[in-house]
Amino acid sequence: MIQFNCGGSLSTTTKWTIKNCTSTRCAFEIILNEKLMTTYSELYIPSRTLAYGVYQLTLTVTMIDSPNLKSSSSAYVRITATGITANLVQLGTSMITRGDQQDLLFDPGTFSVDPDEDIFDATKWKYTYYCRIYDLYNFPNVQGILLSIDDSRIDPYNPSCLSNRSGLIFGNLTLSPNSSLTVLSGSLQLNQIYQFMVYMENRKNSSIQATGYVLVTVEVTHPQLIAVGCVISTMCVPNLEFQLLNPTTQVALFTICIGTCTNLQSIKWNIYQGSDNSTSSNSTQWTLFNNTILYENIWFFGINTSNFTATDLLFLNNLQISLWRFEVVYTFQSAISTSALNFIINQPPANGSCSINPLDGTMTTLFNITCPNWYDVDGIQDYSLYAWTTDISQRTIIAFSPEDNFQVRLPVGDNETSLLNLVVYVRDLVGSVTQVNISSVNVIADLAIINDLIDKITNLSSTITNNPIVRLLSSGNQNVVGQMITSLSQEFNQMNSENLDKAISNGIPVATILVSSLGSSSLQQVSIPLNESALINYNTELNSLANVRDYLVTFITQLLITTSNSIILQSSSLVQLTQATNQLTRNTLILVSNRCYELSAALYAIFEKISYEDAQSASNQLFQCASNLLNAVNGPLQGRTEVLDLDYSRANAISTDYDTDLESAWSNLNLFSDGNDFSTETIEKNRNIYYQKQLANQINSQVTKMISLLTSSLNIHLNIGQSSLMNTSQSFVSLETISIASLKDRLVKQVENAQFNIPSDFILNTTSNSSISLRSRVDPLASYGNFQNTNLSRSISLSIIDQNGNEVSFQAHQNNPIQLIIPRDPNVLIPSMYLQNVTSINSTINNLLFNYHYINITSSLSISIHFEIHSLNRSLAYLFIYKFDQTPQLNSSINLIDGWTIFCPFNLTNDDIYRYFIDNQQTPNHQSLIFGIRELNSTEMNTYCLNNSS
Repeated sequence: MIQFNCGGSLSTTTKWTIKNCTSTRCAFEIILNEKLMTTYSELYIPSRTLAYGVYQLTLTVTMIDSPNLKSSSSAYVRITATGITANLVQLGTSMITRGDQQDLLFDPGTFSVDPDEDIFDATKWKYTYYCRIYDLYNFPNVQGILLSIDDSRIDPYNPSCLSNRSGLIFGNLTLSPNSSLTVLSGSLQLNQIYQFMVYMENRKNSSIQATGYVLVTVEVTHPQLIAVGCVISTMCVPNLEFQLLNPTTQVALFTICIGTCTNLQSIKWNIYQGSDNSTSSNSTQWTLFNNTILYENIWFFGINTSNFTATDLLFLNNLQISLWRFEVVYTFQSAISTSALNFIINQPPANGSCSINPLDGTMTTLFNITCPNWYDVDGIQDYSLYAWTTDISQRTIIAFSPEDNFQVRLPVGDNETSLLNLVVYVRDLVGSVTQVNISSVNVIADLAIINDLIDKITNLSSTITNNPIVRLLSSGNQNVVGQMITSLSQEFNQMNSENLDKAISNGIPVATILVSSLGSSSLQQVSIPLNESALINYNTELNSLANVRDYLVTFITQLLITTSNSIILQSSSLVQLTQATNQLTRNTLILVSNRCYELSAALYAIFEKISYEDAQSASNQLFQCASNLLNAVNGPLQGRTEVLDLDYSRANAISTDYDTDLESAWSNLNLFSDGNDFSTETIEKNRNIYYQKQLANQINSQVTKMISLLTSSLNIHLNIGQSSLMNTSQSFVSLETISIASLKDRLVKQVENAQFNIPSDFILNTTSNSSISLRSRVDPLASYGNFQNTNLSRSISLSIIDQNGNEVSFQAHQNNPIQLIIPRDPNVLIPSMYLQNVTSINSTINNLLFNYHYINITSSLSISIHFEIHSLNRSLAYLFIYKFDQTPQLNSSINLIDGWTIFCPFNLTNDDIYRYFIDNQQTPNHQSLIFGIRELNSTEMNTYCLNNSS
């Protein structure tokens, strides 16, 4: 990490160089691919960038103001071979079925995988094949030395698989001898299970070896070969006869039918639990998992499709089981083909502990995290620290490190107790995780340093680099920068909330300074005259903190993006930084938008290599970032938040090329006038609005691309019937994979009673009959556009995405439209309820009296009508009727209404409100609506409410 021990400017240049080393020196500098970022304080070298060997990595830091002041530090790295995966059949399938009259092909020279190369080079290896009769015998051997399949010697205790070696044909004898093996038809016994093994040895280095296995069941039919593999190949790491399985991640499998696969009738997946059969031969006994149907679409998805998913709940609820088999059965008209993939639980890191010291401090205190003695047969990959105050579901990543001893700075603890809860995730190189709770600590804000930072930013102080926080931010280390941005943002968010509460209590209307978070309730608004001094004080504090965020954003948008942990850490910090959407300048917005897009693109680039859980964690943060951006850029345009002073001054600062750039919008006053009003005030106000609109369009376009990238990053992990849900106060995103047929009459529910109702006869613009993805979103504020009256509405969307990641258009017929409900901001100002007497006393049974009300609905806009009715006696029931353009009438002899409903006590919501809604498809071409309401008598209530309460 770069540390500064000087005053003045902290501006530096950083440069990494890499030299290839021999046994005596490191003299040859390597010319690196331009995509490799070498000017950050951190260096990330993707796999397969460097050849095998030893390298010297040197970082040189130079002060820009004093180029003679520089410092260098070096580290040495050895690049070694990863190790190959030996596969006898496609995808490393564990078990297949073949007919006794079918040839059996093993081709490890084609199907094996070398992670260090794009294509497996079969010529580099020697191949030896072995076979045994499974469940009955071990591999044939003489004094412990295995006999290959073509060895004529005999083991009297473990007979050979073949009585006649003439049934073997070795392939590719010239370029890569024995890299394939064909067992001719009739060579194997019917109704027998055989285990084949290939031993591969590197021709240049005999110490480099690999072994692959497959079980073959021989049947009388002619089954097709079904290959089974993992959707995310890195989640299936071979371990002898098994694939390693991490119990904290889901397993997603796919199949390929090889050969003539017509007349397929059905597909079915079976799940087995395994146990070692050590009493006889080295084999595994498999027991069918009986609760498959019970947990379908809960633990298991795609159970009758070519793709299958088992969620982590299967393994977490059966921790005593270490062996699992996932078997697929393809039923054809004339044969049944069975294949399987076998797994062994990857045991997580063990035997270690984690501790923190000290147990008290401030947000600038250096806390030491120590995690000694952890052991894992695969090796430890990293340690990740998460923190939360009261709700563990709101935990935030603080740091990640490959070292078992690292230092962190922590955010402030609980508002009342200052307590901060911590957990460390210890992960091995294959991805299995152990969760370690460590001692909670007390962390308080360092107000002196925070106030010093605010003052120096506000006053443009030249000594700002003396502030400890600025020095930490200037390190360029993403852990340090992320920690400080998170801690500061949380403090500034708290200050913003207090500033808003104070303004609202002084009579400033809520809807003019705040966009309510999703799921929030209406704030209590004070009915007092607006206090002008309170508004001035509010804006002073608002602009001060906006300026601070504008300063801080430059530090986090210039960090190197490396792993999935890096994406999660940076996006989490950006979500905290942008949470107060009323304090984000245009400069802040464009920098954050660019960065969140870059993080989304980085996630998309690795989505086939990381677990679903990591992809979901990163996506959730980036979805919230996108929502914050849209909320912030549209707030001033919709009149929901104040225009920031920094934006206003920057918009109207004289451009350096305004007198030479003839195309400059800045100097085109016609763009900013109101008709003939060319006053300075009007020009400056409209110029600022112009640039805000320009940025809104830009961010909207970039967010659309972000959402598409994030959707694709998640979709690969979701099987049919499976869904991913993110529901926070900043954004709601639901993504699920479904069949096209299940779209019919589908009700898509969202947060705050937002919903889409898709009719049965919709038109979908696709020729595919496969599954689709349904994505629904809710954001706190509708985007500014050509429509009026949207400034107090939420933004809702529903998208259909095909398997190629493209959005598919869909529409409904005019007589059966798609219905949707768009929620409003809970702080919208609506008229107070007025009291009406709607009792039915003193009226005959045939002439019950309604209390009528008139509503003028004349409008050029499409409108809907919402009714909210509060009963002073929640045990009573009411009849509600309405008619457009004239008075409704309803009794035993007259039925002159357009609609009706009955409000029964069991329909009451928690707030004791009856609600009724008339959508905008019913209101066009009408000028008025008259509704009536009356109380039901006891007989009617018994008939229509009590007897129908179910």
